Amino acid sequence: MWLLRFFPITLLLLGLVCRREALVASSAGLLELSLGKFRNVQLNKTIPVEAVIRNITSSVAVIIFQVHSHQKNVTISFDKNSSANNSGTGVDKGLVSILRPQQSVCTWYLQSLDANQVLSTAVSFSYTERDPIPGGCNLEFNLEVDPNIYLEYNLIDTHVKFAPANLGYARGANPPSCDSGTGQHSRWRLHYDVYQYFLPENDLSETVLLNHLRKMAEVQSIRANGIKLVSLTTDDKTSVHFSSLPGQGVIYNVIVWDPFWNTSAAYVPVHTYACSLTALVDNCSSLRRLSTKIFFTTFAVLGLFVCFSGHRFWKTDLFYMGFIVMGFFSFALFTRITPLSYDVCLILTAVAGLVGGLLLVAYWWRFGFVLLCMLIIGLVLGFLFSSVIFFTPLGDYKVFRDDAVFWVTFSCIALMVPVVFAGCPRILNILACGIVGSYSVVLAIACYVYTSLTYITLDLLRRVLNDDFSQVYTNVPFQTNDLIILAVWGMLAVGGITVQLRRERHEIPFPPHPYRIWKQERARRITNILDPSHHIPPLKERIRNKLSQIKEIFQKEQPAGERTPLLL
Repeated sequence: MWLLRFFPITLLLLGLVCRREALVASSAGLLELSLGKFRNVQLNKTIPVEAVIRNITSSVAVIIFQVHSHQKNVTISFDKNSSANNSGTGVDKGLVSILRPQQSVCTWYLQSLDANQVLSTAVSFSYTERDPIPGGCNLEFNLEVDPNIYLEYNLIDTHVKFAPANLGYARGANPPSCDSGTGQHSRWRLHYDVYQYFLPENDLSETVLLNHLRKMAEVQSIRANGIKLVSLTTDDKTSVHFSSLPGQGVIYNVIVWDPFWNTSAAYVPVHTYACSLTALVDNCSSLRRLSTKIFFTTFAVLGLFVCFSGHRFWKTDLFYMGFIVMGFFSFALFTRITPLSYDVCLILTAVAGLVGGLLLVAYWWRFGFVLLCMLIIGLVLGFLFSSVIFFTPLGDYKVFRDDAVFWVTFSCIALMVPVVFAGCPRILNILACGIVGSYSVVLAIACYVYTSLTYITLDLLRRVLNDDFSQVYTNVPFQTNDLIILAVWGMLAVGGITVQLRRERHEIPFPPHPYRIWKQERARRITNILDPSHHIPPLKERIRNKLSQIKEIFQKEQPAGERTPLLL
């Protein structure tokens, strides 16, 4: 019993001793590492930390040492006095150490560029003489052997590039030539697999990043946890473009594979949020603008009404669909040909959408041609249906990187919807009201909570606005938030369609022609003098009477009775 009583105390003392040893190692500037083991370390600007690996076996030919931080740059170098040729600076950096014969110890130096302490995680991986060397044929960057992945991003796309790898070789041997030939005994036999990993949605924390980076650092864990998006050969450019997901954490890494020995090695993983975590304006916490929230919230309120009552309120339905068509093309036009800011373009889009909606309503009132109205409504639903299809992995097929093939296929799918439902326009209209109206709610939710479902239409808009977006891989995460919002979208769409089908099953398919009814009513009033409406004054006279009534409101009331001046 006394052993059980002292067991928790013993564990607590051991934990305090281990923590003290870690703090002493950090404060003394020494970090002891083991191959494949991650170590967290606090870096500062004044005292560099010396990272050491001892007792390296003779079977190891290459060691890749890497360090990662959340948002603050750190410097990793071979010497205490770092230079451009022996060091790297960034949030995800690594160095390759080519071991000499009999070498059993490796040393690197770590230092932050920020005045405050920076939490980082460091790890090293070993490779044999048969494993390829990431970045071994570097001709573009500063390091002689550069295993790093270089990442550039904007709001549209994220560009990932890396140096070609070389074949592995034994300690003390000369490295294989990078340009001596293109046969099976040269580096041209190597293949590259680019992997992507999504961090949890709506989580930009440091702890989450450092924990998940461990899943994308080693070859086996990359293959188990990452998503392979593209495979490259040595003939291809070591450069890939991905769709940017502002506010969503993404980790990228590359595995180089040698088919001759069936061996692989991993580059240094790199992460991005496609936004700045430190900027005072337009940072990751302020991505969603107030103008966007106002626009899409108002749009969602109207869409929710159309979802459940669009067919009964036919003119409102037409206005909503006309607003979508004119608004989409207007925003694309304003963004491409004018240097106006986003907020100004959004205001002009709202105005153009109002005009488009009113024009479609006016067309229906004057001409009453149902088929043309249903063609526009069917194209809106077909546009959304086609966007959903290309939102799936089908959209990343290589054949659709050709703009001609993509737009022809997209247009044919969009046109297929109104053609299929040409014989039942009422069903088509109710389907369009339920599906399109409920999707506007999804767009409004995205203004407050991140969801990948917005990229159903956003990726298409990006392709319209950017000529190079056709070369971008558009993979997005699909996590818990997306499942919940997808369920909400589905329930709203099914509910709206069901309610309208039950309500309208005994009603006429579409309301009568408004202009024809107006003409009949006007003729009836002219010929039937017993109709009270026959005695209604003309419009001009009615307006004049109303104005005179309004004018009387502001006139001073005259007192009743006779008033005479006093006689002196």
